[in-house]
Amino acid sequence: MSIKFNANEIRYIALFESMTGAMVKDCIIDEDNGKITFVVKNGDMGLAIGKKGTTVTKVQKAVDKGVEIIEHSEDMTEFVKNVMAPAKVNSIKILQKENKEKVATVMTDNTNKKIAIGKNGHNIERAKLLAKRQHNISNIILK
Repeated sequence: MSIKFNANEIRYIALFESMTGAMVKDCIIDEDNGKITFVVKNGDMGLAIGKKGTTVTKVQKAVDKGVEIIEHSEDMTEFVKNVMAPAKVNSIKILQKENKEKVATVMTDNTNKKIAIGKNGHNIERAKLLAKRQHNISNIILK
C-alpha cells in the first residue's frame, strides 16, 4: 500500500531527515494535539533520537510541536509492539479473517491498557492508523 503525503508532511519529513540522518517511512501530523509522529526505518532509531535525546529535542524546537518516533519493522507483530509503546505488551496475535482482513489482538494489563488507549483514545487511534498504513492491519483490539 503506497502512502500519499501532503506538502506539509513532505516538508516535515525533509526537515526531520536532514536534521537526524534517519530515514522516514511514514509521518502523521496531529494538529489537535500539537504532535508529529515519524516512523523511521528499522535501525535508525538511535540516529533519530540522538545522544541523550539531543537530536529529537532539536527537531521539536524546529517544528514547534511534540515529536514521537516509532521504529518500523517488516514483522507485523514487532511493528504493533513498537506502535503501542510506551505501553508494555504481554502478547500480540494477528489473525487474518476469511475476507483477508487482518486484526491484531494486543494483550496487556489494566495500567498499560490506559497508556495504550491514551488521552481521549489518541494513542490507539494513531496505532490503528499506522498499522493500517504500514501493514494493512484493519483493527487493533486491546484485551
